[in-house]
Amino acid sequence: MDTLTRNLPPEPKTVEETGLNLSFLADLALKTMYTRGFLMGHEIADSMKLPFANVVDKVLDYLRREHLTEVKGSGGFGESSYQYVISDEGRSRARELMDQNQYVGPAPVRLDAYTKMVQAQSLAAQTITLELLKRALAHLVVNETIINQLGPAINSGKSLFLFGNAGNGKTAIAEAVGNLLPGAIFIPYAVSVDSHVIRIFDALHHHAVPDKTDDRDPAPGLKKGERYDKRWAYIHRPMITVGGELALENLDLVYDPISKFYQAPYQMKANGGIFLLDDFGRQQASPRDLLNRWIVPLEKRVDFLTLTTGHKIDVPFDAMIIFSTNLNPDQLVDEAFLRRIRYKINISDPTWEEFREIFIRAAAQKGIAYTEEGLRYLVMEYYVKPKRKPRAVHPRDILDELVDIARFRSLVPTLSKELLDLACQTYFLKN
Repeated sequence: MDTLTRNLPPEPKTVEETGLNLSFLADLALKTMYTRGFLMGHEIADSMKLPFANVVDKVLDYLRREHLTEVKGSGGFGESSYQYVISDEGRSRARELMDQNQYVGPAPVRLDAYTKMVQAQSLAAQTITLELLKRALAHLVVNETIINQLGPAINSGKSLFLFGNAGNGKTAIAEAVGNLLPGAIFIPYAVSVDSHVIRIFDALHHHAVPDKTDDRDPAPGLKKGERYDKRWAYIHRPMITVGGELALENLDLVYDPISKFYQAPYQMKANGGIFLLDDFGRQQASPRDLLNRWIVPLEKRVDFLTLTTGHKIDVPFDAMIIFSTNLNPDQLVDEAFLRRIRYKINISDPTWEEFREIFIRAAAQKGIAYTEEGLRYLVMEYYVKPKRKPRAVHPRDILDELVDIARFRSLVPTLSKELLDLACQTYFLKN
């Protein structure tokens, strides 16, 4: 049995199998009609991501019996084509419900169901081989030492510290790892905790896997028309990146006092994938406060989030956390925390041979004819003489400026001394 088949969430066949009570579903259906207006039964079911037969039809029967909705004709055959409107009494009830909670959309799943699914789809259960990693990093110039350190770190599914000078490709390497993550996972659109709703699916960070149109297709998509619980979205493993904008409150449930439901924090949205803290040490919150927040989750693989009532809930912490910084890790965090980050990899300055390979690739991408003479002049004048260290990003940036200058002067971009001088004089602060 493959991973997808084992984790395919079964379609609920009754109200009880949704894990939610009839009253909760009725409230959600009523709010759906209140916000969207005149709807047919199957449209309400589509919005709630639940089957009409034996689930949503029972909900609509309940609303009719309570005189909260009425049937106003039919748009086709069968009960799913009945057209429903809210009665005056139903409209009054819907306003009360919206005052309590404005969540409208897919019906949530229970927190315990979410926890089991995260554990079943854990990134730590996946294996990355040396060949796969080399293929993922083929567009970058990365030495064997870094590759051999990176592979085991990814397979651990735990935490990773990438450090080294700015401009040497830490973010590019992390993004390549994100693109490498195998398979796809199910995440719920939302989770329910008692009467509270936490929205997890985020279109900005979660990207759906298209349905398969052919059984021979090796891609991880679902078969078109395959039946499963549609409250779960089938997505590529997420790669969520945050930088200096990250604040401590972003790592807890985000409650909207107007809509009165919650957004999941970044690390919860990243479960099953990667959470990259780029430019670590430059966030609004201090590194010590951020890391203290995560000491227990990194060790126990469980996070504790707080509802507005003060009640704490525990949720899975199954994202691979990548800290990327150009600051000295010893000055950012203490030894106790560094011990909890299992893998620490120094992304060092490129060797001159690596710098040459990066330069050749960058020139080819920009359509500039490469010459050894041009590179030799650049290195001697702007690195050796001023005792400047090479960075992996320099070839791309210098050649970008060279192209801009050539275009302004109506010249063909070449590695001439004149164009290299003009590019470097505006790129480097001093020679």
